Amino acid sequence: MSLPFTFDQLEVFTLVLDTGSFSAAAEQLGVSQPAISAQVRELERKVGVRLIERVGRTIAPTAAGVTLSGHARMLLETGLQAAEAVAHHTEGVQGTVRIGTGATACLHLLPPVLQGIRSAYPGLHVIVKTGNTDDIVRRVELNALDLGLVTLPISSRALTVSSVLRDSFVAVCANSAAPLPKTVSAKDLADLPLVMFEPGTNTRELVDAWLLAGGVRSRPTMELGSIEAIKEMVAAGLGTSVVPEMALRAADRKTLQVRALRPALSRGLGIVMRQDKPLTRGMQVLVKAILGARSKDMPLK
Repeated sequence: MSLPFTFDQLEVFTLVLDTGSFSAAAEQLGVSQPAISAQVRELERKVGVRLIERVGRTIAPTAAGVTLSGHARMLLETGLQAAEAVAHHTEGVQGTVRIGTGATACLHLLPPVLQGIRSAYPGLHVIVKTGNTDDIVRRVELNALDLGLVTLPISSRALTVSSVLRDSFVAVCANSAAPLPKTVSAKDLADLPLVMFEPGTNTRELVDAWLLAGGVRSRPTMELGSIEAIKEMVAAGLGTSVVPEMALRAADRKTLQVRALRPALSRGLGIVMRQDKPLTRGMQVLVKAILGARSKDMPLK
């Protein structure tokens, strides 16, 4: 007996439901929206019933779609487990792992990790997506990502959290600017032009809270979404900033004054994944490599 669907069609169908749109599902899979629509139409043709309907500007499963969705998820999970079991009989680690993280960790923590993985496990393909913590957590919950490397804390009963490291924040300004104190308090920054992360990020919220606790309300002259852009603006003498120390390369320390904060401020980074998700060999390799990337300057606490 031949089945009226393929695993690819089931994956597309469930991803459309999880993301709430054909275009979002297409973006997650790296294909065109028409290709996603065609897969769903073919699935509906083969099963002989409509599975998805449009309700206003959103889409929702029909009664038949709800029924198929439950079975599809079990089949896809079983398929992953079967593939993982077979992989144990092959040489090396193979497959794909999808991880999401913020821009700072993507630029300053992951490159050597991924370089080491590519060298040691050429059959393992790691896909990296960037976004803010809330976005990454939501994608992991939807199973659109296998792992997330995010700023802690997070609140989600669906996820397990493993602490990776603590990253201290530092104050930075151009070498050509007036000298900063050996340790910088919020009051020291009160009258200086501030270059800050854009609102809505966990990092910005942490810095704003630290300033407010020191009696200073954040009024930045620039709000940028890129840590590299922030460093460039500061190095050009256009303001002072508070940034994660992880983001500073050796070259940055030659052009910037770098000072510890008083009181100290740090953020925790952690790996999140769904509690019900089997830990594949590829995921194990990636998690172990990230944990091994901790430096003496960023110890686990």
